Amino acid sequence: MPQIIFLPHEDLCPDGEVINVEPGITICDAALQNGIQIEHACEKSCACTTCHVIVREGFDSMEESDELEDDMLDKAWGLEPESRLSCQAVVADEDLVVEIPKYTINQVSERH
Repeated sequence: MPQIIFLPHEDLCPDGEVINVEPGITICDAALQNGIQIEHACEKSCACTTCHVIVREGFDSMEESDELEDDMLDKAWGLEPESRLSCQAVVADEDLVVEIPKYTINQVSERH
C-alpha cells in the first residue's frame, strides 16, 4: 500500500503527515479523508487551482496530466515542473512526497 508523505505546512499540517492510501485515490481525497483540509474551491472539478500541490517524489509514477489540468495549472501560484492539481492526481503504486504550497489563488475563501 503506497504512502503519501505530506511535508509540513504551517496551517494545514504543521508537523507534516504520513498516510497509507489505496492506489486509485486522488491526493486531494486522501488529504481530506485524513484531516488535511486542502482547499478545493471548485469541489474537485478541475476548474480552479486551489488544490495545487507539488509532488516532490513519485511524480513519474502517476498518469500524466491532461490538457484541461495543464491549462488550469498555468494559473497556479508557484507553479513548478512537478505541480499537479491534487483533485486530478491519482495515486499509483509508489509512495509520494507532497508539498502543499503556502499560497493559493482563491477568489472566494471561507478562511479569512
